[in-house]
Amino acid sequence: MTTGPREISVPYRPIPLGIPEGMKANEFFNSTENLNDLVHNNGLLQNPENLLLYRKAIGHSNLFDASIIYNTSKLILDPLGRPVRRCQVPTPVINVWNRMNQVLIGYMQQTFDDPQRYLLMCGEASLDATWPLTSPGVPSIRMLHNHFIVFEQARLEAAEMADANNPNLTDGGQHSLFESTMHDVYHEFFDSLDLQLLNPFVGEASQLALTGYPQGLPCWKICGGMAAIDTVQFWREYDIILKGFIDFYRTFFSQVSTRNAAIPDNAFFPEQISDKLLYNNQFLGAAKVVRDKCIVDARYANLIRWQPAFKQLIYRNQEGDWFVTISQNSIGNAITELLGVVVNRVPDASAYEAAEAELIEHLLRVRQRLIEADLGEAIATPHWPGEQVA
Repeated sequence: MTTGPREISVPYRPIPLGIPEGMKANEFFNSTENLNDLVHNNGLLQNPENLLLYRKAIGHSNLFDASIIYNTSKLILDPLGRPVRRCQVPTPVINVWNRMNQVLIGYMQQTFDDPQRYLLMCGEASLDATWPLTSPGVPSIRMLHNHFIVFEQARLEAAEMADANNPNLTDGGQHSLFESTMHDVYHEFFDSLDLQLLNPFVGEASQLALTGYPQGLPCWKICGGMAAIDTVQFWREYDIILKGFIDFYRTFFSQVSTRNAAIPDNAFFPEQISDKLLYNNQFLGAAKVVRDKCIVDARYANLIRWQPAFKQLIYRNQEGDWFVTISQNSIGNAITELLGVVVNRVPDASAYEAAEAELIEHLLRVRQRLIEADLGEAIATPHWPGEQVA
């Protein structure tokens, strides 16, 4: 078996949704009108916390693929003012979201239990609102959402090798900036955070045998696996990883932007920033290199996302162990590409419909588990009923 990133083609049914004349696609996809379509054509379940479970109409996998979005489209009409990170979500909402995550991950683990046959991942994206809407790589819906995806290992193994120089793979360009230029500082900063269930792992121990990914990213093994994911402590530590990353990111790019900048406002871990970063010559020297390049290279400067941009992922490897990783998402890689899986979406209604019935069966079953846990009410669409199923 050759190790390396894989590229697969996934068929989808074209969405019958007209974009108003004069609007760009990603401008329209941020509108309340588009989110209404998401609810009525692909919505599975929603709750009073405005969390919406939906089928991915243009998905990553037709075996199992769903998302939960924090649907603030009618509460906050300004797409640049919507929450785009977990730490911006009200506590009662994040508590419900974590419980929904537990139910979906539990369903995936139980239904696709063989790690040799199935790759499982659950990831959240920072839909950072600092780029113009028309910039390349900007997400199509600027609201915080996550993904629940299952791939067949055999299909990945049979797939074509992906171009290892693809800039969207996590070992290229600015994706590995922190790891490649200040590896020790990066890890020492995370090591100073209070983690009990998440143990840092590097190299092959955290990589998928098939793809060799993640590469150039910090990884933590979840001690206790699924039993740990079902605890409150895990989700606290999951947020600590995120908050630590945000502090590191903001501090670094503050130094890139302004030499000797102060600790960012509202930092989560100001003492660690002071002790581990602002007196570290390697950290500040790396910021100088990036700053100097920004001054003379307009293309390079235009790629930088000055506010924290990331993708955070929970995944199961071929040994059945569960890990957490987080990516510096400076360019716009897809969530699957953190694990070396490049998805080429292909419009093909008949091929999609061949897999649709089994996919929907899975989605309705996991929806029922959410209903029974008092995590929302079913949504009826032209594709499935709203009543409960056995």
